[in-house]
Amino acid sequence: MSQKNPQWEQEIARRRTFAIISHPDAGKTTMTEKLLYYGGAIREAGMVKGRKNSKHATSDWMEIEKKRGISVTSSAMDFEYKGHRINILDTPGHQDFSEDTYRTLTAADAAVMIIDVAKGVEAQTIKLFKVCRMRGIPIFTFINKLDRHGKDPFELLEEIERVLGIRSYPMNWPIGMGSHFSGVYDRMKSRVELYEDGSQHEDIRFFEVSGPDDPLIGERVGQDLWQQLQEEIALLDVAGDAFDMELIGKGELTPVFFGSAISNFGVQTFLDNFLQMAPPPSPKKSSVGLIAPCSNPFSGFIFKIQANMNPAHRDRVAFLRICSGRFERGMTVRHVRLGKDIKLAQPVQFMAQDREIVEESYAGDVIGLFDPGIFQIGDTLCVGKPFEYEEMPHFSPEFFSRVMVKDAMKHKQFQKGIMQLTEEGTVQLFRTYPMEELILGVVGVLQFEVLEYRLKAEYGVEITLTRLPYQIARWLEGDKAALDALKNKTVTDRYGRPVMLFESEYQLRMAMEKYPNIKFHESSLGLKTVHA
Repeated sequence: MSQKNPQWEQEIARRRTFAIISHPDAGKTTMTEKLLYYGGAIREAGMVKGRKNSKHATSDWMEIEKKRGISVTSSAMDFEYKGHRINILDTPGHQDFSEDTYRTLTAADAAVMIIDVAKGVEAQTIKLFKVCRMRGIPIFTFINKLDRHGKDPFELLEEIERVLGIRSYPMNWPIGMGSHFSGVYDRMKSRVELYEDGSQHEDIRFFEVSGPDDPLIGERVGQDLWQQLQEEIALLDVAGDAFDMELIGKGELTPVFFGSAISNFGVQTFLDNFLQMAPPPSPKKSSVGLIAPCSNPFSGFIFKIQANMNPAHRDRVAFLRICSGRFERGMTVRHVRLGKDIKLAQPVQFMAQDREIVEESYAGDVIGLFDPGIFQIGDTLCVGKPFEYEEMPHFSPEFFSRVMVKDAMKHKQFQKGIMQLTEEGTVQLFRTYPMEELILGVVGVLQFEVLEYRLKAEYGVEITLTRLPYQIARWLEGDKAALDALKNKTVTDRYGRPVMLFESEYQLRMAMEKYPNIKFHESSLGLKTVHA
């Protein structure tokens, strides 16, 4: 029986768990660094661009990420700020790792969307935005790099509505742009926040005004920019959308902020407003209905598995999103898929690869669990009567390669590495029949490069990848006799489920016509596991 605990409710209510989404190079990792800086989690925000020296983004922990200045893994970071407990889920910025990002979004209660002022809404942003909309979570927009020349702000708002299908409400408005960028006008508080070129804006410099037509603005930013601001705010007030918290909560209206993350300008203002508007942990769908975060007892699900975060220990960490109740170190929980009780003795929280032992956590928090090989993405852990949270989103690979180990003497290390890295969800593993050759499927080709790098760096194994002409994978469902008849034409996934690979949509259509009694699924969600 669920009970409510006032102390738990207070703790859960101050949690804010969100993911940051963007197209590569829009400034997502820089924004993450600045938020951590304001939360006191780091003393100095390391810049990703400055790879000539030893600074690297705190959230980019893998060696290949540091070398290439890209994010290819999801990190979970938490810190305290102004009475709130903040959990940032920093997602891969590179589009080849979008599946990892999709899974991470299932653990978020809100999303922060970073848009480059010069480039506008880009392809990867569109993909990730669609996942957020499917989940109905609030989306907050930060239009970045205002210290560079870019698109007209009205054009950007129109693009957000036309391309993404969401209305917007600018919380502040830029005064100038690029070399003429002077600051932003705060529509809610009637104040001007001043931008200083070359400054890191450690303190917010602002002055209060009676409105956009206050002559004090003209004295500080110049008559031309003041006149332009008055005209643009008047147009916004007449033609723009009204502020509506209900629509924001449904993900139908996005609050928009302008700033420059690399200069620290507008970031703290954004964070302060975000914490007031973003929701605390929300109920999650499960096999027994919605599970409220304040309900007792504890429950959560695994949304990511990461091997070798600490190269010295060659460990595996499963990331758990706590969905209800309170977690205590050493507690015994039910592993629903395995149907057995396990003790969670060494839970950790993260700052990229740095970690510390956690004594207690609440709904909304993300913790890492040492994984001896018992966890899979999507697993539910709970106390009390067993149930399961919704399955993870899963996507058909678009690129395929046959994989072989170069040194047969290292076959054992090869098998271990392949299994651990496929369990992380970065690549999908298939086996041919009857030869048992291994085929890897990925959403983006960079995943092959990362797999090759990590097998060599973390397992001491070199591999040969042979690209295959397939572009589509379909999971098959039908009676046993029909599936057995197709064995020579199929491969199996790592759970033993039959999969057919195709070189084109035409081949897929032909197969669907030839085998009308077989169902062809784009993903394995809901399909029976043949063997664990």
